[in-house]
Amino acid sequence: MKINGMLTLDELRNLVEESRVDTVLLTFTDLYGRPFGKRLDARFFLEKEEPGTHACDYLLTTDMEMNPVPGYQFANWERGYGDVAMRADLETLRIASWLDRTALVTCDLLHPSSHELVEPAPRTILRRQIERAAHMGYEAAAGTELEYYIFNNSYREAAAAKYDGLEAAGWYLEDYHVLQGTREERLNGAVRRHLAQSGVPVECSKGEWGKGQHELNVRYADALTMADRHAVFKQCFKEVADSLGMSVTFMAKPDAGQAGSSCHLHLSLWKDGQNAMAGTSQLGPVLCSDAFRWFLGGWIAHVSEFMVFYAPTVNSYKRFRAGSWAPTRLAWCYDNRTASFRVVGAGPSLRIECRIPGADCNPYLAIAAAIASGLEGIARKTEPPHLFAGDVYAATEMPSIPANLREATDLFAASSLVRDILGLEVATHYAHFFRSEQAAFDASVTDWERRRYFEQI
Repeated sequence: MKINGMLTLDELRNLVEESRVDTVLLTFTDLYGRPFGKRLDARFFLEKEEPGTHACDYLLTTDMEMNPVPGYQFANWERGYGDVAMRADLETLRIASWLDRTALVTCDLLHPSSHELVEPAPRTILRRQIERAAHMGYEAAAGTELEYYIFNNSYREAAAAKYDGLEAAGWYLEDYHVLQGTREERLNGAVRRHLAQSGVPVECSKGEWGKGQHELNVRYADALTMADRHAVFKQCFKEVADSLGMSVTFMAKPDAGQAGSSCHLHLSLWKDGQNAMAGTSQLGPVLCSDAFRWFLGGWIAHVSEFMVFYAPTVNSYKRFRAGSWAPTRLAWCYDNRTASFRVVGAGPSLRIECRIPGADCNPYLAIAAAIASGLEGIARKTEPPHLFAGDVYAATEMPSIPANLREATDLFAASSLVRDILGLEVATHYAHFFRSEQAAFDASVTDWERRRYFEQI
């Protein structure tokens, strides 16, 4: 069934002939999950036998400020920073209803000479795990629940203020609060409508446990489609906010005194159109299959090695605090929000919710890590720990999640499993990326340091 807002090439041609579309935006995400690409004249895009374009390969090796970072093998000054080919995935061709006369398509990155996928590209990493699942007879379905904070300041105003003293859209905690949510419908409602018109089916939005914090959920889908929808969601949200003179942040912890923003990741396995996690075996209150049990066991067992894919920045780890709705310990429960792994649903809706990823995660990497870990659990028949009941925050006997980016990067870099699953090239590339992110923070002087030490030291 065709989803509203998605386009075929013939439909795009008709829109171009009717002067309703004149631009096609081609994008991919960098390692941070930010969209990069080019706007092509729509007629030029349609002339190509294999629609696409090219971009500089340095985009997979820069820091947040777009500075080329030395030390990567994939692209560097010695290699001259050449091109990668951006091949449009026509299954993702859609109207971008929030942009004027514009269609949007997500691209895979290829080596221009061999036309092989670029292995360090986030979308390639997820593709490889989807291929691995298919080889084992499974299709992974996923849903990502993104939280965010809304501010009445524009991005330009926020930057000029050095992101200090911004006016939150709400002034009290608004979890499920309809009155406060209504005040923020100027942005949330606009984004819901634009997403629905742009091939990203929406479930709902709601207030969250912070001042000006909200959550918007889109419909679950196969893993690759979900990651693509997630990337479009964030792009749409920021650009609509910008057009309204507002701003939205997906930082994991934008304010020490407020709740963090999560990306709760729901995942299930399917085979022959049926939920392969449902079954008749009893695991606590859950009726499940062996695939469910072992997938859960593997996912939990390998969290620490893949933690950087769920929590990729220094700021990510500020979110993990007891009593904050973010997890602190590795445990699984049934419908318990203090746990890092919350099992929900039954029968066809049975799924695992991992509450570890923050809103700052790259969806391609987070979903790839989840699938990789779970499939490893199935391959090794990894049993999950015992079901936990009660307050996981108080369960001091349960193992803690990694405490900071440095620790998580060391675990990632030292893991032979990570190298086996991702390949040495990709594992080395991302270890360098996360070490570079940590080094940038270590070299900075923060406002906290000035406030604490300027006079008193």
